[in-house]
Amino acid sequence: MNPTSRRRSKLVVNGAAIAIALLWIFPIYWMINVSLQPSGQMRIDGPTVLPFDFTPDAYLGVLNDSSFWTSLTMSLRVSLLSVAVALVSATLAAVALSRFRFRGRTGMVVAVLIIQMIPAEALFISQFRMLSGWGLINTVTGLSLLYVGTVMPFIVWMLKGFVDSVPADLEEAAMIDGCTKVGAFFRVTFPLLGPGLVATGVFGFLVSWNEFTLALVILSSGGRVTLPVWLQSFQEGMTGTDWAGVMAGSALIAIPVLILFSIVQKRMASGLVAGAVKG
Repeated sequence: MNPTSRRRSKLVVNGAAIAIALLWIFPIYWMINVSLQPSGQMRIDGPTVLPFDFTPDAYLGVLNDSSFWTSLTMSLRVSLLSVAVALVSATLAAVALSRFRFRGRTGMVVAVLIIQMIPAEALFISQFRMLSGWGLINTVTGLSLLYVGTVMPFIVWMLKGFVDSVPADLEEAAMIDGCTKVGAFFRVTFPLLGPGLVATGVFGFLVSWNEFTLALVILSSGGRVTLPVWLQSFQEGMTGTDWAGVMAGSALIAIPVLILFSIVQKRMASGLVAGAVKG
């Protein structure tokens, strides 16, 4: 390929990359654009491409709404509890599948894969009856248990790849030096699982943070709702919806996720790449 053809190919590739990037960014721009436009203008004329008459009223309305902070607290409690329980349980399961040979091990691995393929709606009635029998309807614990079940198959499968990538010889060398089997795992293998724990923890947090259907049904009374359900408070039919409030609320809901990504992005990226090539 001559230099001119190579330059043209590079321009085409760069142009396509920029077009795809703009396509991905546009929904975020539209959310912020609509959130800055007056509600009256939204109902009468609809949104404009640029917020010529922008106002922070929608953001101030959300921040001054006590139900927003209540829902934020509820979402944080549910998401953090779900991630903590899922990571502990999935780590133990991944170590068992990776390090031990026992009867039914292959069946358990296949079951993890099959569970991932079952639609959540197919399990919903049985899950609801189970929580009702345990008295966990309308509780943080009940909703967190469902989220743990949702994210566990993926986390177990991904963490198993990370445990497989750590040579068992390292643990055996630590045991020769006097460590117990449990001590060798926590002193040698566990620190090397950091990127995998971060990557899977972020995945679990995002699933719990953004989930809507289960939260709508399980947290059914007492005003105890998560943020995705709280957004419904802006809706009064298609014509009465406060779209500026919806978009402002959506933008504020995304802030904790952005903060989390900014903190763990390097370890998460390395974890995802490692999980893609190992296991």
